Amino acid sequence: MPYAIDLFCGACGCSEGLIQAGFHILFSSDISDMVEKTYVHRHEQLGLIQGENTWFERSDIRDLTGDIIKECIQSLKIFEHKNVPDIDLMIGGPSCQGFSRVGRRNKNDPRNMLFGEYVRVIFELKPKYVVLENVEGFMDMQFFGYKGYTGELYPDGSVTPYILQNELQKIGYRTLEPKILNAADYGVPQRRRRVIFIAYREGEKKPEYPKPILNKDEYITLKEAIGDLEKDSSTHEQEMSEFQKESRIGRTPTMKGNVLAVSNLMNTEVSNITPVVEERFGLFHEGETCTMLRQRIQKEGIDLSDKQMLIQYCASKLGMTESETVNLYKNGEVTKEMLDILLTKKNIRQRWDYNKPSSTVLTIADDYIHPCENRSFSVRELARCQSFDDSFEFLGKRTTGGLKRRIEVPQYTQVGNAVPPLLAKAIALEIKKCCK
Repeated sequence: MPYAIDLFCGACGCSEGLIQAGFHILFSSDISDMVEKTYVHRHEQLGLIQGENTWFERSDIRDLTGDIIKECIQSLKIFEHKNVPDIDLMIGGPSCQGFSRVGRRNKNDPRNMLFGEYVRVIFELKPKYVVLENVEGFMDMQFFGYKGYTGELYPDGSVTPYILQNELQKIGYRTLEPKILNAADYGVPQRRRRVIFIAYREGEKKPEYPKPILNKDEYITLKEAIGDLEKDSSTHEQEMSEFQKESRIGRTPTMKGNVLAVSNLMNTEVSNITPVVEERFGLFHEGETCTMLRQRIQKEGIDLSDKQMLIQYCASKLGMTESETVNLYKNGEVTKEMLDILLTKKNIRQRWDYNKPSSTVLTIADDYIHPCENRSFSVRELARCQSFDDSFEFLGKRTTGGLKRRIEVPQYTQVGNAVPPLLAKAIALEIKKCCK
């Protein structure tokens, strides 16, 4: 069985895929205590026991060294009186907030430099194969005055892939050109595009990127992913989709070789919302964004006559009677301020389409509306969109807000930050083909 290390491991998305591909995770690390609870619990479910056959280290990668990792692996009971094995694969996704194109990109975000620490650990451990995963913004993020681990000072404006390729070549690795993969191509019911960077040690067999297993006409739809999880059971389909069956039966094997099926689903709680918000959600057509809804109202008007709580709210804000408010929006002759009262100023909200894969799962669940129910999604539903097994239990706080978002990693964030297991599996299978 090939051996792997998972750094910046998050809630176990990469590790799930690696285990499905037949790798043994010897060492993993993340900085978050909330992530640690979920990750270690999942590994215990699978028979990966701390100190016995795996090691999780909660650490900032800047404090993590190759020697520390080797010592942790050497201390495992399965290697008692044995040498530390050669590491076949090291995989990781350095924190991506500074590279992200969602929101304002911050070139001075210190997390931008963590990929350099990843290079350092590669040099200290010298695994056979290396995979780095990140957001699309990783491809064109520029650096000024960047000094690499190898000591080279890079020209101002150098982009991340160039720096990373050059650094790895200097420490004895060949690299593939970074490639953007869409998770939907690999059986994930989500349109999620991620940069994948693969390197291999001099003398090792050159790997390839995984070829798509589905074309656009074959993508797993949102309904095929979560249709069985609707709160209104009367609308459920009689027959579950193959994806739903696989999610319940389980894809990730335990150390004994069996999979973990579930009957009682976990992480199914949904957020409580006010009647006004529920009626506001009901204004969205399936697949419609807030921008599209605003344009539709201005062009066609909208009938609020069955939205009593929303009518009362808007009438109060506008200083009108309820009848005047209904007529105002029905005629569509409304200003931006009137639309802000009806819809709020939040413009990122969207109702997902049941007949397509989900949009990219992020970390704030309130930005998405269920296709046929006026609510946001549960952690379990979003985990399905990421291709996690239903037996995978997310621990810790379900959500958080305000300034706590900067430091806490609750369940929704754990799901949104994860690499989809089926995408990780596809990549790991290609690496496994090259392992001797």
